Amino acid sequence: MAQIARPTGIIGGSGMLGRAIAQALIDRGAVSAADLWICNRSGSRAGLEQFTEVTVTTDVAELAAACEIVVLCLPPAALPGLSLSMPDRLVISVMAGVTTDRLEEATGSGRIVRAMTSPAAAIGLAYSPWVATSAVNADDRACVTALFEACGQTDEVGEEAQIDTFTALTGPVPGFVALYAQAMIDYATGAGIAPAIAERAVRQLFFASGAMLAHGADTPADHVEQMIAYAGTTAAGLEEMRRLEIPERIAKGLDAAVRQAREPV
Repeated sequence: MAQIARPTGIIGGSGMLGRAIAQALIDRGAVSAADLWICNRSGSRAGLEQFTEVTVTTDVAELAAACEIVVLCLPPAALPGLSLSMPDRLVISVMAGVTTDRLEEATGSGRIVRAMTSPAAAIGLAYSPWVATSAVNADDRACVTALFEACGQTDEVGEEAQIDTFTALTGPVPGFVALYAQAMIDYATGAGIAPAIAERAVRQLFFASGAMLAHGADTPADHVEQMIAYAGTTAAGLEEMRRLEIPERIAKGLDAAVRQAREPV
């Protein structure tokens, strides 16, 4: 794991997402505890008590003065009420829907990275796509990659609009997947299976499916077509789901999430 040899601060670092990123950075050695700063309104170290070398402050300006990299991990609605002057810092935002133009205006920095990640960062399983402004240099990009590799997997994408798509697609962990899992649990309990057993079975199904999709050579489309070609019970279910236009309905749900991500902040 590459190490970021720059003091790094997380504004909003005690929320669920900020704490997950902080934990990932320390646990995987991307940032030393002594080089990590957290800013929150209360000055609380809650959730990070074991990392005694981490500096906790309530003062945004103090963090910005001390850190070369600043991660903005705040609810988008909190942005207008903050003074975030940090013109010479690398600013990485994981705030949904906040554009790079808006981030430049708010921080005074031209070195802006807009990203999306998830609380799965705490266990190294987040997917974190990001886009950078032209002022972000090669060294900055290496730091961004190291930061998000500590959280899981990452890619730099070419268009900012794609971050809104990923906000809807991969940000809500487990969100949409959990909805599908709950539907399967409800089906099992409706068939008379004990709720605890139904939940355990479906949890294991999704765990195994995720591992196979993550580590196998076959694509998701390959798995679907193989099941249909086998012409068994799963094929019957998949064909019925296609007849009911389940993929198209999922796409409409994702469209709604993308529209929400693009609402002005």
